[in-house]
Amino acid sequence: MVAIVIAARNAIRIFVTARPCSQACTIGARSVCAASIACRAACIAPAYLRRSNTLPRLWRLHSLAPHSARRRPASRGGTVPQQQGSGGRSDMNDETAPGPARQFDPAYRLAALANGTLTAACLLWVLDLPRYLGYAFYREQFLAPVLGLSIAAMFLSVRARKGDTRPAPWYDWVMAAVGLGALLWITAQYSRLLIELPFRTVEVVVLGVIVLAFVMEGLRRTTGYSLFVVVVLFLAYALVGHLIPGQFRARPVDLDWLPVYLSFDPSALFGSPITVGATVVVIFIWMGNLLFKAGGGQFFTDIAMAMMGRRRGGPAKVAVVASALFGSISGSAVSNVASTGIITIPMMKRSGYSARDAGAIEAVASTGGQLMPPVMGAAAFLMAEFLELPYRSIMLAALVPAILYYFATFIQVDLVAARETIVPVEDALERPRDVLRQGWHFLVPFVVLLFALFQWNEDAEIAAIYACLSIVVLGMLFSYKGSRLSLKDLARSFSDTGSTMIELFMILGGAGFVIGVLNLTGLGFTLTLVLVQIGAGSLYLLLAISAVVCIVLGMGMPTSGVYILLATLVAPAITKAGADPLAAHMFIFYFGMMSMITPPVALASFAASTISGANAMSTGFQAMRLGWVAYIIPFMFVLSPTLIMKGDPLHIAMNIVTASFGVYIISVAFAGYFVRPLTLGKKALMLVAGMMTIFPDTAIGAGGFIDAAGAVLGILLLGYEYRSVKRTPAPA
Repeated sequence: MVAIVIAARNAIRIFVTARPCSQACTIGARSVCAASIACRAACIAPAYLRRSNTLPRLWRLHSLAPHSARRRPASRGGTVPQQQGSGGRSDMNDETAPGPARQFDPAYRLAALANGTLTAACLLWVLDLPRYLGYAFYREQFLAPVLGLSIAAMFLSVRARKGDTRPAPWYDWVMAAVGLGALLWITAQYSRLLIELPFRTVEVVVLGVIVLAFVMEGLRRTTGYSLFVVVVLFLAYALVGHLIPGQFRARPVDLDWLPVYLSFDPSALFGSPITVGATVVVIFIWMGNLLFKAGGGQFFTDIAMAMMGRRRGGPAKVAVVASALFGSISGSAVSNVASTGIITIPMMKRSGYSARDAGAIEAVASTGGQLMPPVMGAAAFLMAEFLELPYRSIMLAALVPAILYYFATFIQVDLVAARETIVPVEDALERPRDVLRQGWHFLVPFVVLLFALFQWNEDAEIAAIYACLSIVVLGMLFSYKGSRLSLKDLARSFSDTGSTMIELFMILGGAGFVIGVLNLTGLGFTLTLVLVQIGAGSLYLLLAISAVVCIVLGMGMPTSGVYILLATLVAPAITKAGADPLAAHMFIFYFGMMSMITPPVALASFAASTISGANAMSTGFQAMRLGWVAYIIPFMFVLSPTLIMKGDPLHIAMNIVTASFGVYIISVAFAGYFVRPLTLGKKALMLVAGMMTIFPDTAIGAGGFIDAAGAVLGILLLGYEYRSVKRTPAPA
């Protein structure tokens, strides 16, 4: 506490003594450049920390190394690969400390400090502290130092080669210093540099090249080569696109103008994606970190076990419920698999599920976590920004499709358990009310979040801050099975959040480059025109083509990155063909997510197969079978937006009921079991009945006749099966 008070006192002193730079912001009389504060901090801090020995004490409070330094616990099925996607390096409930060698590595200490500073800076910006203190900044003057801190932390904590556990080499130290220094210089001189951009001075070009190169290297180190190669191809197109004949001929772009435009323009690197990441996503990730440190992850697993463990197919139902709860705050399919699957997959195998089925169930359940409100993945916040809608509108639109997704998964899991006579789990299970009595306070933050969003009409980031405050207060007052939020946990949550944001900032930076190339070359308009021409005026054909494009582009890529690509390339074409804009963006969001379970590159399925010990491709195809509804739902809400809560209440209610019944019938057909095993002919008839029922009447244009006919056929089939079993005499 003493160290925190001393550090806060000196931070205030730095703010108070800050003065405007000679060529700094010209926004107002009291305007001061953010870098002047940073420069004073850089001058004052080292000598003070050495004199007062504050750094060791601060490090003991923030002694969590970045995630790349952690060791993931081994599972029975082997090690879990890190996700090369959204949040692949973020496992928020991982409390493992850095290894002995790295715990005292100065690079990791500085990276942890940079991560904590990054999170604190984002929080203070969201709270609008600079304005309250009388200072005014350009938005880019906030984003540049945040990006600089993430680049510095990345070079200090993530090695150039995957699996390299050695301390940071000298060139990583140099690149960390150069990257941070370049972006702090941009912050300090931003007003002057804006004037010099059209003249492409040597200073501007060099700074642009440094930022472009370092963000690209950060993208490669954190996510692998999938998204890196995609961004490189777009950069190459910007340079040589004017040589391509025909429809895809691009406007010529000068070699020295490309890095300048991409690194400085508000519609490129410092555009909407990275702004949303630094102002909205970071707060929700901090919320998730606080929940896990207070014991929320254990509570969600316990409540799922207590609710479903004693039921038929209990272990699989526990996996579905726990993954839905856990995934709604983790925001990453693969980290969800790694966190919950290490418990649920061995439990499913012990109860009688095959290794393939256990892995597929966990992969499907974990992937749906980013589709489930109230807290969805980073892509949902980006969607709100793209559509200029409040986040609560995205939540409402996602609610019914997410419920249908988990409803289908739950029904199939239950019927497979009946078919395979899988027994419930009875060992030392707690009662749900006992779990709730101990952990009720973990539900309060979600109530606060929803109340702030819908009752107070707050922005998503402010509502999340209210939820975080409730976690801090309740987490310190109440414990759960010996786990209580401490001041040390609170301090570590800042470092954890920054560590998670490193990869996301690199992804969003790369996505900003892609958007910049689309603006420079006109490629976005060309691709939209081509897709509309291919669809030839048929929305059905266009949707089918777009679905394939979404899955292919999403293979091996992070969710947020693929959403931004699809939102700029595919969604405009679907909208121009007559679809509702929100439905079009939900369509690409769903199919981008389905790449997580769709072979040949299915990251969530492959992670689950590693734990279960099953064949990776076999697990992926079984996950596709279990998650069939996610390949149908997007077509449903594009053809009839009633499923995303658009339309009159009567039609919305009717279409939800018919869609739910259709999902049930098709799930029975895929499970191959109702009250007894189904023959091939009955499966086919149920598929037909389900497809007739599942699509809203307004989508087919038959006035509800096809829906009604499908529902009647489905009821007759189910009734026939039920009565046949009743008539069958019991064996003697």
